[in-house]
Amino acid sequence: MKDKIELYFISLGLLFFLLILTTVKFPICFERDCIFIGIIAVIKNNIVPLFCLGAIFIVWILYSRFTYKLKGGTDLPIQIEKIENINYEYLTFLTTYIIPLICFNLKSLRDIIVLIVLLIILGCLFVKTNLYYANPSLALMGYHIYKADVKTKNGNKENIILIAKEKIEKGDSVFPKRLEDNVYYIIKNKNE
Repeated sequence: MKDKIELYFISLGLLFFLLILTTVKFPICFERDCIFIGIIAVIKNNIVPLFCLGAIFIVWILYSRFTYKLKGGTDLPIQIEKIENINYEYLTFLTTYIIPLICFNLKSLRDIIVLIVLLIILGCLFVKTNLYYANPSLALMGYHIYKADVKTKNGNKENIILIAKEKIEKGDSVFPKRLEDNVYYIIKNKNE
């Protein structure tokens, strides 16, 4: 459950970055009699972007933890029997959830609270429905999503989700690392 929540939070990294771009306010003046308004005023005018910057730092820590966990041991190799690239899931998440949230007018406390509540509700839905893997931040880091049927030493598994850095094809032998339920991170067998 904790890994799911962390992956969901990582998926919001792009939202935090875009919110910084849309809400940051720097005083710009090109006239001779310009004066600096002060660091306190700049901070007060940029509370949302500063919060988002802190959130991006947390995303970076969580992503570092995610990649560290993936370096651990894997299960015995499995054989890809049938595979379908479902990278479109990244775009679905991005266009359905991230882009509309950028349009929030974050000028009032009420709007900020509504956005936070909405992000919590979306997180609950994504964790409960196991859609946390449709993570646009991972797509930017070079990960691919596949739906596959695989052959294991204990039998066959159908419609499992595979997350991989490499391109995977039918017939490949891969080493899985279980993330949750039917979601696995896989590493291609280099000995093929």
